[in-house]
Amino acid sequence: MANERSPEFRVRVFGPLACFTRPEMKVERVSYEVMTPAAARGVLEAILWKPAIRWEVHAIEVHRQIIFTSFKRNEVNSRVHTPSAAQVAGRDAFEPYFADEDRAQRNTLALRDVDYVIRAIFVMTERAGSDDNLTKFVQMFRRRLEKGQCHYMPYLGCREFTASFEPAPPDRTPPALSKPLGWMLHDLDFHPPIRPRFFAAKIENGVLHVPPFETTAPASALALGGAP
Repeated sequence: MANERSPEFRVRVFGPLACFTRPEMKVERVSYEVMTPAAARGVLEAILWKPAIRWEVHAIEVHRQIIFTSFKRNEVNSRVHTPSAAQVAGRDAFEPYFADEDRAQRNTLALRDVDYVIRAIFVMTERAGSDDNLTKFVQMFRRRLEKGQCHYMPYLGCREFTASFEPAPPDRTPPALSKPLGWMLHDLDFHPPIRPRFFAAKIENGVLHVPPFETTAPASALALGGAP
């Protein structure tokens, strides 16, 4: 059962705003020109996620011209700290945190009016139980996709940029757009130590082809911001 592969799904994802932040930009948010494979996986998992399956994104079709938009947002400078065991037990006091005193106004270079088609499959994992099978999850995903059901609202890079989704029409073809994108985040390698992996991305005739995860390069093997 493990490693069984589903047929390819085509999922249309669209929305008025998106921001797939480039990791080399430390202060300001600057988006990639197109949705990343990690963001596409996040959309698919919002529709259907089970321990028994693992999503693999094969391609992302770009169905609208790439348009950037810039605006400023208030963001906090600090991360929320995980409480210690002593704080949870009540032995130590919680330090108060006031977001109003920790805000900073930062510029965001985002994408406007995006429209993508994600082409992906899922693979059965070793965590599949005796009641799990490929046909069950294929039917479950198709039903949830057609009805617009999701575990949580999918989003386009940032949670406030919510995404609409639906089955992609079979006759929909992307525009003739070709462009090199440089190094793009593929996904995170969750085997300790957790680290991001990248690939040399380019749009060819409106399609970003995603290589297998095993062929990508860890961040330590390349210079971010340089040309591939």
